[in-house]
Amino acid sequence: MTEVLARISARRPWTIIAVWAVIVVVALGLVGQFLDSATTTAFSIGGRYESSRAAALLEEKLQRQERVAEVVAVSSSSLTVDDAAFRAKVEAVHADIISLGPETIEAGVSGSPIFHYYQALDAAPFMTKEQLDQLLPILASADGSTALMHYTLKGTFEEALTNVEGIVHKVEEADAADGFAVMQFGGASVAYENNELAAHDLERGERFGVPMALLVLLLLFGAVVATLLPLGLAIISIVVALAAVAVIGQQFPLVFFVTLMVVMIGLAVGIDYSLLIVSRFKEEMEHGRAPREAAVKTGGTAGRTVLFSGATVVVALVGLLIVPSSFYQSLALGAILVVLASLAATLTLLPAVLALLGRNVDRLRVPLLSKLSLKSPEESEHGFWERITRVVTRRPVVSILVIAIPMLILSSFYWDMRTGLNDVTTFPENSRTRMAFEFIEEKFSFGEVSPAGFINPAEIVIAGNIDAPETQAGIERLNQALLASPKFPVPAVLTVNEARDLALLSLPFPGDSSSRAATADMATLREEIIPAAFEGVDVEVYVGGLTAETADFYGIVDFYTPLVFLFVLGLSFIILMMVFRSIVIPIKAIIMNLLSVGTAYGLLVLVFQKGIGADLLGFDRAEVIDAWLPLFLFTILFGLSMDYHVFLLSRIRERYDETGDNNEAVAYGLRSTAELITGAALIMVVVFGAFATGETIVNQLMGFGLAVAVLLDATLVRSVLVPASMNVLGKRNWYLPSWLNWLPDLRVEAPEEGPTPREA
Repeated sequence: MTEVLARISARRPWTIIAVWAVIVVVALGLVGQFLDSATTTAFSIGGRYESSRAAALLEEKLQRQERVAEVVAVSSSSLTVDDAAFRAKVEAVHADIISLGPETIEAGVSGSPIFHYYQALDAAPFMTKEQLDQLLPILASADGSTALMHYTLKGTFEEALTNVEGIVHKVEEADAADGFAVMQFGGASVAYENNELAAHDLERGERFGVPMALLVLLLLFGAVVATLLPLGLAIISIVVALAAVAVIGQQFPLVFFVTLMVVMIGLAVGIDYSLLIVSRFKEEMEHGRAPREAAVKTGGTAGRTVLFSGATVVVALVGLLIVPSSFYQSLALGAILVVLASLAATLTLLPAVLALLGRNVDRLRVPLLSKLSLKSPEESEHGFWERITRVVTRRPVVSILVIAIPMLILSSFYWDMRTGLNDVTTFPENSRTRMAFEFIEEKFSFGEVSPAGFINPAEIVIAGNIDAPETQAGIERLNQALLASPKFPVPAVLTVNEARDLALLSLPFPGDSSSRAATADMATLREEIIPAAFEGVDVEVYVGGLTAETADFYGIVDFYTPLVFLFVLGLSFIILMMVFRSIVIPIKAIIMNLLSVGTAYGLLVLVFQKGIGADLLGFDRAEVIDAWLPLFLFTILFGLSMDYHVFLLSRIRERYDETGDNNEAVAYGLRSTAELITGAALIMVVVFGAFATGETIVNQLMGFGLAVAVLLDATLVRSVLVPASMNVLGKRNWYLPSWLNWLPDLRVEAPEEGPTPREA
């Protein structure tokens, strides 16, 4: 199929280029028109989980969508809330914010008409003592130096994210004026700043990664034209994939992280795939083939390798689509779309361009660099990689032990990994919302419940006949159990809908909503306190809210991780077995890929959690590794590492079929691909490494994990472990039981059809 595509493209190059030009123009239009509305900062999980059921019931029976709360703090180092000047400042800031109108601000504290401390004092004659005692501690600090203003934003989270920008600007204008500090914290403002940081990291990654990738390509090809081809193809693939994201996102909103994923993976695989094609095309040209013939031959050899490599990446990523989380599904979909776009451009557009360029692909050569560029298999016969192969294969067992033992030791640190979710406390130290959060946490507390617990309470939803005596008794037992627990010192607030068939208990929840401690308290609430209170009562009780959503997400990750591992490993084993007609090759491939991934896990723990080398590398410390990251890294790395494994083994298998000599085939395969694999890996490393230089800990973790795993995989694993293990096993590498001979032959490299023109 790849040879047919290459032949069509080489015969009608201008038609193919024109078609792609139209595709790119249309894609740019779709991106400009629809991309912004296709992404969201709100995460969602499957409807069968408890937090999703609670949210659905609240929307259905209480006509209440998600509540987005923000707090604004006003603080003074010399005045207190008892001073008139302090009151004047708070009321002035509040008037400025409330002037944004009802389309921005819906209500005050937990939907009430009270926004700040002085309004509560004015309303005191109309409130009970219990209500006042509950309200005042979250409106003014114990030392009187700080007052909080609570705002419930209008509409959904996405609408609040748009509207919060006005509040952010009002707060910035009021800050540091008249000796007062004014700061803001809440779900919308955190997401707003997170988007700013993500955009900055994306721009920084592109600004650093693209020039570095160009430099590596220039070193590999030694010519400007050949260097620009892979980068141009990667950019086209990214534009097309973003257009697909823009269209799909209109029906199924995708988490905003999808754009970062498309750019990062698109640069890596787009350059990688075209690098393989261009290098093989040049090799075929050196064998005396005409440009069109060389493009067709490249499509039938390297094109097949690229197609299979891309297919393995897609297969690995499909495993993430089975996880019922919009975050995982968005990441997987973005990566799949850009890989498919890269494959389409590599297998059609690139052969057309190469057929037109011919030997002009080496135009604008850089004399000093051309001597360092890629060598043909014949030129590299006595080069560096040939010597490496001889050293490795002379003592294969020693070579395996020297590399495998340290990687196994590093992998063992995986068991020290603490997973969780990095939140606003891992933002850069000078970020607005982090400083506000830490200041408010320091100034306010109510037992174990901080102001964040009032902003994002646990929402206990009770569906049934609320007026039934047994239901009332159950609610009373629940309230008593909560008050008796030291974890929940603040009483829950009860709301009942008009139909009297749903009640909502809003419970200020202790701890950081993303912490394992908070989710453990949530488990206690769900599995012990609530079942005991409503035992024998004919109602449905679900707990929603941010902490409940986090707990459900952790449960999803824990449950689906082994399933995704089994799916990816099993399917990859079957495909590799059919491609290489062996059961030994896929077993070794899986073991070595797991070794690379395990080493990356161990290094994440050592660098980010234990801090070894973090300062030297410019990384922040992380108390936890984001819970979504290990599974994500596994699927991405497993797919990407297969690129090199397939490319190397396909050359070895091609040579083995020609000669029947296993050791000579290994040597030939390594020397003919090592420079290319190392160069391609280096491009991925600089692209991923560029994103690792970002300000957010999430990008640092992801970029470092991807970069170090690819580097180890393409160097130590492919250059040492693969040839050494193949040397030890000899012809057993190609063992396939006779009862499996019925399997289809999907081998990657097409057999040679005869001598090259130069040989003839």
